[in-house]
Amino acid sequence: MQIWRDVDDVPADLGRTVVSIGNFDGVHRGHAHVLRQARETATRLGVDTVVAVTFDPHPMAVLRPEHAPPTLTSIETRARLLEGAGVDAILVVGFDREIAGWSPEEFIDRVLVDGLHAAAVVVGSNFRFGAKAAGEVATLVAAGGSRGFETVGVALDGGPQVWSSTYVRQCLATGDVAGASEALGRPFTVRGTVVEGDKRGRELGYPTANVPVPPVDAAPADGVYAGWLTRLDTGERYPAAISVGTNPTFEGERERRVESYVLDRDDLELYGVEVEVAFTERLRGMVKFDGIDALLETMADDVVRAREVLGA
Repeated sequence: MQIWRDVDDVPADLGRTVVSIGNFDGVHRGHAHVLRQARETATRLGVDTVVAVTFDPHPMAVLRPEHAPPTLTSIETRARLLEGAGVDAILVVGFDREIAGWSPEEFIDRVLVDGLHAAAVVVGSNFRFGAKAAGEVATLVAAGGSRGFETVGVALDGGPQVWSSTYVRQCLATGDVAGASEALGRPFTVRGTVVEGDKRGRELGYPTANVPVPPVDAAPADGVYAGWLTRLDTGERYPAAISVGTNPTFEGERERRVESYVLDRDDLELYGVEVEVAFTERLRGMVKFDGIDALLETMADDVVRAREVLGA
């Protein structure tokens, strides 16, 4: 997998390509549908290389930062998922005010024609690009006629519910991790390095692996979930009861964290270890308890339900 961070990084001797363009945040089932069409188009045209063009940061973070959506996947995770979806190379366009001002034709010439030597461009039917989102599929079709590439506009996939990054975020905002997983085609995950917390869980008999959630990253709504924790250094995978939130029962907690209690294990040393937390099912919302006894009773129930959900 090749990752180019600028159009100038694209090798000068790159042959013809089939290009798909989008944010690809989450690389959900809708994205996979478009990318399958890109691969089929490449096979039909005898082209070896499928390139995904994505943007970092999300254009909304530049144009209207107060409305920028939380990020579902880092560029590194996105690259891994895009490779799994059949992409050979990725061009990450560093989105800024200058690029935001490019006309659709300038984007086509600089990125698709001069940079990537596109033989075909495959995008979702609702794709918009260029200054003030003036470009659409019809713009690509017209430009391709004089610049030597064909355009494939792919109808959005998902039956009654069109798969989209927005839909995934809506599911997460309500704690519907099952719905998010259905749209993604895999469980929603959070990655991070385990940090040392206040050790309150250990004192209560439920030691947790704590991963901070940056405000710009997406995470499920505050609550308790059943899921899996995987050590990324060894690949070991453990069933877990997972809390997302700020621990409202205790004063002073303000940092939002994903806290995973590996079922029936108190011997794991995970500080400094990079982990991936996968969410399977929501067990309950976040509750502020009046005392430790009520909290412990509910945590015990959470563990029982998590074990039932996960078959652990």
